[in-house]
Amino acid sequence: MAKIENRISGITVRGFKSIGTEQHLAIKPLTILAGANSSGKSSFLQPLLLMKQTLESPGDPGALLLDGPNVRFTTAGQVLNHSHGKESCGEFAVRLSMLDGQSLELVFVQKEGKGFELGKMTYQSGSDIIAISQKMGQDEIMKLLPKHLKKIHEDFGKENKTSFHWVVDRERCFFRFELINEDATKRLRFSPFGVSPGHLFVPYVQGVIHLPGLRGNPRRNYPKTACGPYFQGTFESYAASVIAQWQGGGEEAQLRDLAKALETMGLTWKVKADLVEDTQVELKVGRLPHSRRGGAHDLVSIADVGLGVSQSLPVVVALLAARPGQLVYLEQPEIHLHPLAQRRLADIFKDAVNRGIVSVVETHSALLLREVQTLIAKGELRKEDVALHWVQRDENGETTIRTADLDDNGAYCSDWPEDFDKTELEAEQAYLNAVEAKGAKK
Repeated sequence: MAKIENRISGITVRGFKSIGTEQHLAIKPLTILAGANSSGKSSFLQPLLLMKQTLESPGDPGALLLDGPNVRFTTAGQVLNHSHGKESCGEFAVRLSMLDGQSLELVFVQKEGKGFELGKMTYQSGSDIIAISQKMGQDEIMKLLPKHLKKIHEDFGKENKTSFHWVVDRERCFFRFELINEDATKRLRFSPFGVSPGHLFVPYVQGVIHLPGLRGNPRRNYPKTACGPYFQGTFESYAASVIAQWQGGGEEAQLRDLAKALETMGLTWKVKADLVEDTQVELKVGRLPHSRRGGAHDLVSIADVGLGVSQSLPVVVALLAARPGQLVYLEQPEIHLHPLAQRRLADIFKDAVNRGIVSVVETHSALLLREVQTLIAKGELRKEDVALHWVQRDENGETTIRTADLDDNGAYCSDWPEDFDKTELEAEQAYLNAVEAKGAKK
């Protein structure tokens, strides 16, 4: 497995949609979110996606861009928790935890007619805790600043006739410190996030690769796009250009791994990207699931094959395009896949883990879950690299999360909801009972 110096290791949320009380989602190299429809699975990642689309906005959209490419809300009220039909407390919080022990908590407060404002930002590293709000004065800020920044302030004051002092200002969804003169006509900024604990977290938030469950129908041509390492918005529109870049750059390993993964799932054995003029890319795939003599030219448009290919292709490309430590959030990667292909997805995630990729997978596939357990039992996947989370809502509509501890055989060490297995067993039993009852009537 590739060595990772740092990555997002957990997300803690409270007051967001159906998540009222604080809930923590531990993130391991392979993190699986399971649970019933509308249980709140996506609510754990949506605060992170809100931050991502806020950072990627071409202009300053305020503390949070509510209506963007990754997640869409029209009012702040849709974001906030309303337990038992009561009024919300008017704020929600999200805390990002890193592998190296650092964490950053952001509290967003509803402002009538303005969406959200950033109310408080708390940074922690070990026992050191720094709480930052926009109401802080010069003396409070000076206590938090490192020595070299205090010296900059002193030296800058000596060289300028105008007196400068420190203030807290907002930059997108983070607070930062900056120097400002007495009449606020001059500001000294040290890069967008230079004097802020937030700048440590920016690359990990912007680096999130998001592939939603609704990935659209296959197209004859795809627009030519940039190819990373950051992918603004959702990922599905980038897949064709990434493949074209691999071909143009002679990156045979990625092309080989892509073809191998799709063939393993029984979808196709070859993918080719053809440039159409200067702005479009056409994707062609092998018409048959496996290669044969003369088959290299037996290619058809991806729009002319089953949906399984077009829906699975961006999943595999996203995992291959990601860099070690980069978080890839995949909603329902198993959509439109045959049961055998769903099982084979586990092998693809195993390979991603070995490359150091962090996969957060939201799924309804019992077969995928079972195959992950099988890989652990076979010794091909470490139990320490897997987090299985079950998300559910209680009788009051509150979302809670349960995490399964796995043993060396991939079996559950603690209680785990029987929803998936129980449903399959009940369906099988219902069929056998029906057959038996029919035979008894004859």
